[in-house]
Amino acid sequence: MYENRSFSDKVWLVLKGLGMGAANKVPGVSGGVVAFVAGFYEEFIYSLQKVNKKAFKLFIDGRFKSFYRYTNGQFLSLLILGMVISYFSVSKLLDYLIVHYELFVWSAFFGMIIGSIYFIAKDFGDWNRKYVGYLLCGVAAGVAISFLEPAKENSNLLFVFFCGIISVSGMTLPGLSGSFILILLGNYVLLLVDSVNSLFDTFADVFQGDFSWIYNAERIELLKVLAVFSLGSLVGLVSLSHLLAYVLKRFKKATYAVIIGFIAGSLGVVWPWKEKKYELDAFGQIQFDANGREIIRGYNRFFPSEFNSETILAIVFIIVGVAIVLSLDWFDNHRKRHHG
Repeated sequence: MYENRSFSDKVWLVLKGLGMGAANKVPGVSGGVVAFVAGFYEEFIYSLQKVNKKAFKLFIDGRFKSFYRYTNGQFLSLLILGMVISYFSVSKLLDYLIVHYELFVWSAFFGMIIGSIYFIAKDFGDWNRKYVGYLLCGVAAGVAISFLEPAKENSNLLFVFFCGIISVSGMTLPGLSGSFILILLGNYVLLLVDSVNSLFDTFADVFQGDFSWIYNAERIELLKVLAVFSLGSLVGLVSLSHLLAYVLKRFKKATYAVIIGFIAGSLGVVWPWKEKKYELDAFGQIQFDANGREIIRGYNRFFPSEFNSETILAIVFIIVGVAIVLSLDWFDNHRKRHHG
């Protein structure tokens, strides 16, 4: 039976959804890590697992209250509300910050992931040879994914549906960044920037009573892409959660060992000091996509050569990132003690 929630619990859950949505938008950061650190990962997976044949039967029969209770609807709807709010607020802010303060944003996220590794590992218990083996497998997989080369953008609707299924892994698998997977598939800008912005612009137009966008073929195409991507995400979310719920029930410690390793191995994705590698033509000129943006092939990572004020500030942001994760844990425990 799922817990009854007070009003403050509900607000806190919306805020967790906000954090999860923001994390899913940033390449290299996983919404699943937020779920883990904020202490609702298992409830999230088991709630999604309830979206099954029985749930659909309840819904089709019009037994909406039973459907809502069976699927832990309050929990899922509050979490999704937070994610939706995030896509139109925090995500927009992150887009701005990454463009203007890239080093410091990556530094903060790098620190947050280090804090997350500590947070997840601290209650693991005894490590034996078997669990260390699982940990190393996770590290190897994380490192391997970090150094893959991105593909080119593809707006084919079948491929977009597949992108939806794959990208949602970041919500269910801590350490696997859905947005980084989209970069590797070549569709990050199309699906998480252009199509989301087109939906945002459409809402703004409708609110102002402007329906001229109906005749904008490019806008309609982007909205169609977003709808197919969302459907793929929903299918991926439900199917992956069934698999994960099964694995968590039978191999909990082993799963956690792989997750800790995977998060550690994927730290390279958010390493703050890196230079973009651009797609070049035969004459060594930078290639641009259909929207006039430079096509990024990958990154050259390096250690800072100078210990200047920018480097010191980046290190401060790493420490702040670690502190944010640990303070969230402390705050949540403190709140539970006083309201539990």
